[in-house]
Amino acid sequence: MFLDGMPAATSAELDVLEASIDGWLATALADNDALVAVDRGEPGERRWYVRMKGEEKDFTTVWLTLGQRALHAETYVMPAPEENEAEFYAHLLRRNRAARGLWFCIGDEDALYLMGQVPLALIDEANLDRVLGSAYRYVEDWFRPALRIGYASRFK
Repeated sequence: MFLDGMPAATSAELDVLEASIDGWLATALADNDALVAVDRGEPGERRWYVRMKGEEKDFTTVWLTLGQRALHAETYVMPAPEENEAEFYAHLLRRNRAARGLWFCIGDEDALYLMGQVPLALIDEANLDRVLGSAYRYVEDWFRPALRIGYASRFK
């Protein structure tokens, strides 16, 4: 992983980044109609749940987790396909070629996720906006086509 050689942030450095992310998310929630909720993780966690209202998929929730070397972003897209698995995964791998900052991967129970990381040194308003905007756009653009492949018989 490209972050392995980076030094771990101190608790004080993480506190500053956490406050910055809190502030940016509060402003984004107030200013952006697509954001419908921002919640924090359990006490002591440096984690946020950002819920966005979509059109193709009703809601997309992005989990942001601040670690010692990077901000990890993750969003659940859909469950594992019921059919056409090879075509489904080939389709998503081709989509990964056009993705920037987030990529499709298989998670728990073979469900489909988008995941990515922003190194701590690159966390700023522009990159936070890019991560959330990319998650929103990729789910909106790629959810329905993937659904039609992995659940084709439900659309007949």
